[in-house]
Amino acid sequence: MAVKSVKKVVLAYSGGLDTSVILRWLQETYGCEVVTFTADLGQGEELAPARRKAEMFGVKEIFVEDLRETFVRDYVFPMFRANALYEGQYLLGTSIARPLIAARQIEIAEAVGADAVAHGATGKGNDQVRFELAYYALKPDVTVIAPWREWSLTSRAKLLEFAEAHQIPIAKDKRGEAPFSVDANLLHSSSEGKILEDPAIEPDEIVYQRTLRPEDAPDAPTIITIDFAAGDPVAIDGVALSPASLLTRLNELGRANGIGRLDLVENRFVGMKSRGVYETPGGTILLAAHRGIESLTLDREAAHLKDSLMPRYAELIYNGFWFSPERRMLQALIDESQKSVSGQVRLKLYKGNATVIGRESANSLYSMRMVTFEDDQGAYNQADAQGFIKLNALRLRLGAAAGRRGGAL
Repeated sequence: MAVKSVKKVVLAYSGGLDTSVILRWLQETYGCEVVTFTADLGQGEELAPARRKAEMFGVKEIFVEDLRETFVRDYVFPMFRANALYEGQYLLGTSIARPLIAARQIEIAEAVGADAVAHGATGKGNDQVRFELAYYALKPDVTVIAPWREWSLTSRAKLLEFAEAHQIPIAKDKRGEAPFSVDANLLHSSSEGKILEDPAIEPDEIVYQRTLRPEDAPDAPTIITIDFAAGDPVAIDGVALSPASLLTRLNELGRANGIGRLDLVENRFVGMKSRGVYETPGGTILLAAHRGIESLTLDREAAHLKDSLMPRYAELIYNGFWFSPERRMLQALIDESQKSVSGQVRLKLYKGNATVIGRESANSLYSMRMVTFEDDQGAYNQADAQGFIKLNALRLRLGAAAGRRGGAL
């Protein structure tokens, strides 16, 4: 294919084999200046090697940034206000990281005068869509380079050959076929490919990196409290924490108690099914806690409307439409619903489970006087239920009567 005219490109750079090859390939193929951007989203890896590799390639403008607080505060927490689950199970750990990386790439491109951006996502996956939809939403005229859709390095063997020919350092465990690929951030880790491609085979324990086996978790439960303010968690066991620090602490608690494992076959946006193994220890606890405080503080119809919209909201994030007008509209509705969602939830963490065992709030809509089986002192007139039931049964009775007469049901 024809090579686009590019003067300067901002590359989303991890420092791993793929993006290191991409960096050199961009320099050779486009003859352009490459700017690298490496985001610390809590993936748990040392980022200094990424800087050193970029320097080795002669990169003059290198951005390595700690975005953990921004990630949790502005992306993870808004998503959790919606209780978002893709296809009923996936907590969207990879999906929610891509718009932040893309947004910062565009900001850097504007700052350094770059006319293009590049990513390392393959042509088979969702991430190419997520990155590029974000790019175009934020900078409509930007040039996007997606090497996996352009180059001839179509196998791991060819990548390794290119790396060796260009003296690109290769970690020893990358010289053979890697057992699986891993993506991680502060919210989760995901593992896909290779030994995980057959969905009939149980994942080997080596796949799990962020959680103990539930069977190996402590025999005594861990009891914690989480405080919420306007839908967001603000403290654990009474200790106020920043967003990233709070999620880090929940991850530690989830890890120790074997919480947050998911083996999922999902439907990718590009059309195929894929099998992934996800670990979201802190997020799993947070979801249970948030639903617990919402159960006490949200009006019934508001809660049901919010739940009915959640699958659409989750799908928008999964498919890469974080910066779309429809996601922003849904977010405004969700955030409005959270104004009263404040209080404290008590949870039991035990061998893979996070169970709500108590909740309290100054905004509680729960009335013990109304629901008691004892004398409610006239708070609720049970006779009122008769008319309520008859009105709701009216259409059913009319339908049944018509059916007996031979009419349409």
